[in-house]
Amino acid sequence: MNTNTKVKLMLEDGSEFEGISFGYEDNANGEVVFNTGMVGYPETLTDPSYRGQILVCTYPLIGNYGVPDRERSNGVSKNFESDSIQVRALIVSNYSSEYSHWNAKQSLGDWLKEEKIPAITGIDTRMLTRKLRDKGTMLGRIIIDEKVETKLSDPNQTDLVKEVSVNEPIEYSAGNKKIILVDCGTKNNIIRAFLGRGISVIRVPYDYDFTSIKANGIMLSNGPGDPKMNVSTIEHTKKAMESNIPILGICLGSQILALAAGADTYKLKYGHRGHNQPCNEMGTKRCYITSQNHGYAVKSDTLPQDWREWFVNDNDGTNEGIIHISKPFFAAQFHPEASPGPDDCEFIFDMFVRALK
Repeated sequence: MNTNTKVKLMLEDGSEFEGISFGYEDNANGEVVFNTGMVGYPETLTDPSYRGQILVCTYPLIGNYGVPDRERSNGVSKNFESDSIQVRALIVSNYSSEYSHWNAKQSLGDWLKEEKIPAITGIDTRMLTRKLRDKGTMLGRIIIDEKVETKLSDPNQTDLVKEVSVNEPIEYSAGNKKIILVDCGTKNNIIRAFLGRGISVIRVPYDYDFTSIKANGIMLSNGPGDPKMNVSTIEHTKKAMESNIPILGICLGSQILALAAGADTYKLKYGHRGHNQPCNEMGTKRCYITSQNHGYAVKSDTLPQDWREWFVNDNDGTNEGIIHISKPFFAAQFHPEASPGPDDCEFIFDMFVRALK
């Protein structure tokens, strides 16, 4: 690691944090957010829902178990959630350049350099996280070369989903029943979850008219940015709902399903990003610990009469899932496929598979 290159993080409120580079040495900009997970940085960094964001890890030691290999199975990476790092930059308190793990193939720093992602160590991430909690997520700039102008830019004003969706349909065969996976930035573990249950997957671009494909069900994936930007996906979902075909939404997919049903969404102050978010299942005494990564949520009081809240966040009372009272439409705001995080809620995939026609 080059310990000589100083780097600045500059926030839109004028505050500055200085640290040392351990990634690719270039300027960057994005929305600064924090994640409370203690492990799982290879999966987190490759999660397409982080597209356009500068990620702050609240856990102080990052990099100690390195980065795994790029092994694939059924055309899907076994260790990563997409084929590249999705964050625009990474910020940690203490980077460990020396790593040890049976499956490690390279250091985190080398991986970041390979993928041209800037990274900073030596920043007081506790102070930075408290600022983001108090003031909310902020736009920020990573400055290595002060001679190059890097302006603040809000990634949520761009079509981030277009950047992370596939360009043409891809089919993964596993069984007679098949689902359409609308790729708004899907995590690979969603695909693995269906293939492991013997369900074939037809993965289509986010703006594809998937209502023209014959399938047993529709899965609306996770993804980055403002859900209201996905106008064509919302319209196709409305059309699909008319046929009563089973529909499952995850994360961004939950928001898209809600918007298609006639509800509204809004931006959270600092979002939910981590692996320890408690969610209560409405009408029961069950509380699940969930893996999450979202900056927007469904306005529960705008849900139509034939819809109800399914899950609610136990920390702040925000919506974490919706379900139709009589039709096979339901969605979770959190990630039942985990990767990283607890897999307590994988039963949601089993519910969906049972509902397939």
